Amino acid sequence: MGEENRRQNFWKALGPGLLWAGAAVGVSHLVQSTRAGASFGLGLIGIVIFALIFKYPAFSFGPRYAAATGTSLLEGYRRRGIWALVLYAILTLGTMFTIQAAVTVVTAALGIVLIGWNDPSGLVILSTTITLTCALLLVIGQYKWLDKIIKAVVVVLTLSTLAATALVLPRVDFSSAQLVPSTVLFTDFSVIMFMVALVGWMPSAFDISIWHSLWTLARRRETGYAATVKEALLDFNIGYLGTGVMALCFVALGAGVMFNSGKVFPASAGGFANQVITLYTENLGTWSKPLITVSAFTVMFSTTLTVIDGFPRAISTLLSRFRDSEVAGQPLDINHKRYWASLAVLAMGSLGIIAFLLKSLISLVDLATILSFLTAPVLAWLNHRAILGKEVPEEHQPGRCMIFYSWAGIGFSSLFAVYFLWVRLIG
Repeated sequence: MGEENRRQNFWKALGPGLLWAGAAVGVSHLVQSTRAGASFGLGLIGIVIFALIFKYPAFSFGPRYAAATGTSLLEGYRRRGIWALVLYAILTLGTMFTIQAAVTVVTAALGIVLIGWNDPSGLVILSTTITLTCALLLVIGQYKWLDKIIKAVVVVLTLSTLAATALVLPRVDFSSAQLVPSTVLFTDFSVIMFMVALVGWMPSAFDISIWHSLWTLARRRETGYAATVKEALLDFNIGYLGTGVMALCFVALGAGVMFNSGKVFPASAGGFANQVITLYTENLGTWSKPLITVSAFTVMFSTTLTVIDGFPRAISTLLSRFRDSEVAGQPLDINHKRYWASLAVLAMGSLGIIAFLLKSLISLVDLATILSFLTAPVLAWLNHRAILGKEVPEEHQPGRCMIFYSWAGIGFSSLFAVYFLWVRLIG
């Protein structure tokens, strides 16, 4: 009976980690990881692995804090001081529109390939349609539908990506693999810019750690079961491991099909989407194009859906934290008026970027990921401080090794950011 209860409790706890994976496996994988393989073979695989390793602690503190305290990471920020909430608000306002625009426009580009729409205005129209559809799904189903949709999507994309990768492996030039990138790469500013963009969203931006803590609490409210710290971390680790494997798969796909082939990714959204679909169909066969196109569109739609929920959920909670505090086991409910107002502002801002400022998909994606990269050390540090707060029971705080590991991750992000700024402003 005890074993049966543990299994039931695990399934009740399972969900927020897969939502995290659904948000992460998107632009960082379909776009950035594929570009890394296409341009450098396996030469940047070390950068991908280092980012996955060093960013793990800060991401894991989201579900750990929520499960340990019954409150969100934003409550942890508030307990450090109002200045922490203000700092988070500034970072969020500085990145959220470009992030939402990037994921939405990639989704729309794949949608154009799916329906074969060649109208020049199609990208803006479809981006608007996707945004409104996501909002409608959240109105009708809220967290419950979000959870179910993402679980199905993650399974479909994982299976199709693993199949395509297995077929492309014989074509990969493994002699290009480097755990430590060649020093020559650090002499080319355009390559440095790309590595920064790659790390910025590998496996995702740190904003998702806050969303993860909020999704953990939403899952608790839905099921009526409070996951233990161990269960919450297991759920997270499944999602994190999956995103890491998927990132390596997309690097291999780009390396196997495009490295040293003379092929390049077009800068336009539609051209880029077509090239990504070709990566799959050249290995699985032309018969697979409809299936792969649907799968790729679906995974990007899931990313757009999670992001368009995550930012408003965080902003609504953030605004509440300025006035009220959460009580362990009784976190404040999402303020729906603030949630929908935040979603409306996010939608209008991101669609405005797509309609009036989008000149190149690649440039937009790089801008969004670089902004996330530059804010990463601050968010990692805030998460580190929150998990060591007195409100977190001592038995649920990270041990000495994890604390050191967390500082190493903050140092990795900080040094890389300083190096980028030095090269950009002085070099």
